[in-house]
Amino acid sequence: MRISRKTAGGKTYFVVSELDPLCHKAAKDLGFVEAEDGFSRAFETDTLHIDQIFARFASSAEEMILQAAGAKPVPWDKALLSFLQRTSEENVDWWLAGSGALAIRGIDLVPRDLDIITDRNGALRLGRAMSEWLVEPVQESHGWIARWFGRAFAHARIEWVGDVEKWVDDRGSNDFGPMAGDRLQTVRWSGYTIRVPPLEMQLEACERRGLKDRAQKIQQALGHM
Repeated sequence: MRISRKTAGGKTYFVVSELDPLCHKAAKDLGFVEAEDGFSRAFETDTLHIDQIFARFASSAEEMILQAAGAKPVPWDKALLSFLQRTSEENVDWWLAGSGALAIRGIDLVPRDLDIITDRNGALRLGRAMSEWLVEPVQESHGWIARWFGRAFAHARIEWVGDVEKWVDDRGSNDFGPMAGDRLQTVRWSGYTIRVPPLEMQLEACERRGLKDRAQKIQQALGHM
């Protein structure tokens, strides 16, 4: 695996080449676009601290992609503890969604990453708090599920979205949408209080997405409550 960068047309591309074919899907799942010279992610060249961010990307990309491909274990608990220690003093309104929210309840699964839900200000503040871990800049998004996105790597991927669009709940509630934000619960984990969506809401989302094994584990957890 080779990591490089190039600049063209006002864009800077983080490029991963010589990638094992078994990792191609993982790269695409991470938002990399396949081209002749490999897989790349594009950012504005004048992005603040782009050199520092690329340096972190270059040192983390192989581990990040191998974890996403299931070829390396994901120490999600170390990543979450690092996140909590780094951001606990920040005034950020956030909650934990996805498989991480299930894992801290003791449900038997291993998250591939951590999914943090926040607003615009929270997305920017988290980017500043985790600046040395950023593997891509915090960016504004258009025509997507949320208006802001950030990605860092500290033991594992930490991703966050800001200002999730209301329409994501149009076909049923999601654990990252506004409906979840109105029904948050709290879980104690490693001495921290973490807000998470209700299990019933995560069950509904998993069933709708066809995640049968995960849905079954949630049902078992609900049966013991």
